[in-house]
Amino acid sequence: MKILYHRIFIKNYKKRISPYPKLENQFKEQLEKFIKNPNDVSLKDHKLIGKKKNFRSFSISGDIRVIYLIVGDSVWLYDVGIHNQVY
Repeated sequence: MKILYHRIFIKNYKKRISPYPKLENQFKEQLEKFIKNPNDVSLKDHKLIGKKKNFRSFSISGDIRVIYLIVGDSVWLYDVGIHNQVY
């Protein structure tokens, strides 16, 4: 699986995640879990509905989510933030 980062993800990661070292570490841990086993229950991975019906989401912590899209053998990380920011 190849992980790719959309420009929206990069922008929002810099603004919402990287200023907080604890949150950045949690992101890295969850992303590592996701790469090893996308079906890990602790990720709370689920398919989205509505306008983002082609996307999926997994949890970083509490209310922090990563929105992603599977394209072939690649995973595009599309957005990151709290529930209200990404949905």
